[in-house]
Amino acid sequence: MREGRGADELRPVEAAVDFLEQAHGSVLLSFGRTRVLCTATVEDGVPRWLEGSGRGWLTAEYGMLPASTGDRVAREARQGRQGGRTVEIQRLVGRSLRAAYDMETLGERTVWLDCDVIQADGGTRTAAITGAWIALARAAQRRGFPPPDDQVAAVSVGIVEGERLLDLDYEEDSSAEVDMNVVMTGGGGVVEVQATAERKVFSREDLDGLVDLAAAGIGRLAEIQREALVGS
Repeated sequence: MREGRGADELRPVEAAVDFLEQAHGSVLLSFGRTRVLCTATVEDGVPRWLEGSGRGWLTAEYGMLPASTGDRVAREARQGRQGGRTVEIQRLVGRSLRAAYDMETLGERTVWLDCDVIQADGGTRTAAITGAWIALARAAQRRGFPPPDDQVAAVSVGIVEGERLLDLDYEEDSSAEVDMNVVMTGGGGVVEVQATAERKVFSREDLDGLVDLAAAGIGRLAEIQREALVGS
């Protein structure tokens, strides 16, 4: 057994909503030992290319704190630029959350979604997406603008030693034969699938099986999102 959980079980998930006092919406989301602090900040106005359109905008930033892994992660500000992985993940978070919103109902507002990894043990990007939705929905509650049209959550799946597993930790992810991240809406719509054959190719049957496994996990995450907001 993987630390006492089955192949189709999530790690323990905890959502501490309103973790920060000053943010419009915030949550400290934990997937096992992975912890990501997600905040939503609402600003009036939109990028110049959207001015006068009546549409809003959602954008995301992502980063890992220096002590979030076993070896110190250098702050990217010291290097003068963001790394390719950081840019790729924050773009993923932004476009995933935009799938939850009709931008016209948002009005000419910009919502900044900041996702900071406090501790990393696999699945930081999927935790960032799941937590960013909670922070966004909480900001809508507190600031009185329309809530997201649907939920968005994400989870990792993979094949490790020939077995399909849900919600990989770092050890599982680093040894996976197939690694996949799946983003879906609460209604079951697919937002994005990122799949890589790390050590060997995989079959169409495996692809479908992994997506089904992810969908079941995301269904449970959607319940956790709703419960977190009700309790806040």
